Amino acid sequence: MDPNSDRRQLQRLGRDAVEYYRSREVPQRLEEALNTLFLLRPADLYGDLANYFSKFSKAPVICKLVGRKVLDGVGRPTLEVEIYCIIKNYEKRICSTLISSHSQILENALSEATEADEKERNDSVNTAVEWVNESLNTMLRDLKPTDQCEVDKILGEYFTKKAEEKKEIQKEDEEATLSLPSCVPSAAALSGGKKASTIGKKVSAAERTIPPAEPIESVLCGSLAIGATSLAIAKTGATISHIPLYLHIALLKHNQDSPKEMTVPLPMVSLLNCGKFSPGKLKLMKEIMLIPPVQLSLRQSIERVLDIQREMMRLLEPACKGPSPQLADRKKGGARSTGKKVLPPAIKRISHLGCLITGCDNLEQPLLLMQTACNNIGLELGTDMYLAINCAAHELIDYLKGKYEILTGTFKSPDEMVDMYVELINKFPSIIALVDPLRKEDREQWNNLCCALGSKCYLIAEDAATSISKLITDQDVNLPKCSGIVLKYINQTKVSDLIELTGLLDGQRHITILGSPDGESSDDSLVDLAVGLGAKFIKLGGLSRGERVTKYNRLLAIEEELAKNRTLR
Repeated sequence: MDPNSDRRQLQRLGRDAVEYYRSREVPQRLEEALNTLFLLRPADLYGDLANYFSKFSKAPVICKLVGRKVLDGVGRPTLEVEIYCIIKNYEKRICSTLISSHSQILENALSEATEADEKERNDSVNTAVEWVNESLNTMLRDLKPTDQCEVDKILGEYFTKKAEEKKEIQKEDEEATLSLPSCVPSAAALSGGKKASTIGKKVSAAERTIPPAEPIESVLCGSLAIGATSLAIAKTGATISHIPLYLHIALLKHNQDSPKEMTVPLPMVSLLNCGKFSPGKLKLMKEIMLIPPVQLSLRQSIERVLDIQREMMRLLEPACKGPSPQLADRKKGGARSTGKKVLPPAIKRISHLGCLITGCDNLEQPLLLMQTACNNIGLELGTDMYLAINCAAHELIDYLKGKYEILTGTFKSPDEMVDMYVELINKFPSIIALVDPLRKEDREQWNNLCCALGSKCYLIAEDAATSISKLITDQDVNLPKCSGIVLKYINQTKVSDLIELTGLLDGQRHITILGSPDGESSDDSLVDLAVGLGAKFIKLGGLSRGERVTKYNRLLAIEEELAKNRTLR
């Protein structure tokens, strides 16, 4: 080998190296770092050098998405999405998120309905896993996780494409069905050419006048992938930016202007379940919730709710153990009455919403029970604590009668429901919110209720509200007349959708409430969303069940952090 040739090659490499580092300002930055650190003389010199040069590294980009089938808080399948990024030339797992499925928990349902629900859920989750691991994994590769708008735009376009594909398949199936020869005899043939008679009982006036149920909004199989991926990207953006998720959401909502003050939403804490499937005659009150006064800190509020819950359990304990002494005396033939009210029957069971299940026989019974629990510990309802009721009226409608079954065997028309609520609020002014007091189709009665009670309590639409995606598409909050709506992060909902919709609600002076779905998971991102979006209330269920308590703990942590940073309003 020629030594001169080797020397010239080394010299050329040296010149190339000098030019390479000079063009990237490495010598200049290295000199600045060394001069600065020499004066500081940090304990971890190489750690500070690494921190200094990390400022000049390339922005992280998405390199991989991983979707997997996991279980939610009640043991049903749901979707988890993990995000991996390239950071300083290395692949690194940043975070994951779980999203709850859209379907409600079926109680006392027929086995056929339960099996159909389980099949639909499994199909949806399996399809979502496939979308994440294949299409979305490819489409989002090399994008910056901090660019939420771009990611959500791609997710929205992909969902639209899948929805169009489904429509095309349905259209082809319908055409194929129509082309088949019909083997079903006509009604005239079955009746021997005579006009078919109306079978069944005569339709009443109420049945004719009640507005029919609006078509159920279809859910695209696999749509979980869209919502889960969007939320996972938001969490990744917050992690990479070294800020909490709630602040990242607030910056996205306010176009990167950091809010000077932030609020913690008031919790609507579920305590009692006296709904359709609870023991006893009462069906109307799916959730009786506690709302603390605004002057309390969240920690004080939670402690007060827990005190009431403990007292409530103490009051219900005799009913759980067996019949009261009064009832026992009556069974033995005793005619005398002690004058005391017999407590409602209760069972030692916590609902999937995290609240106590008890049975009552009239509307006033659970409210008087709540009043007693508060009085026993020195609290006054309407001052030290307020009530909200989730009526879930859509679950109680009897379409044959055209009425709501509020108690077993007791039915009320939509107009009678309005009168009933007015009477109830006048008798119990501590009730400051009614959730789903009517079906969304009963718009005239919503208007009447707002006129009668709008100044006394919030009238909230939960099931009565249209889905988030439809509200965004219509660019109009087409709701029954109400004070606000409960938003749930499910299906194809994207973070950008929530930001847009809450801005729309704020502009129309509607109250925003972030609510957890029936089948909740242990992911606490919903709390950060509520704080970042500036929601007035947050509806998480009761202070039982780990997947729900986790969220209350996160809310407490955020309150402490905001107070420490002096940004808590």
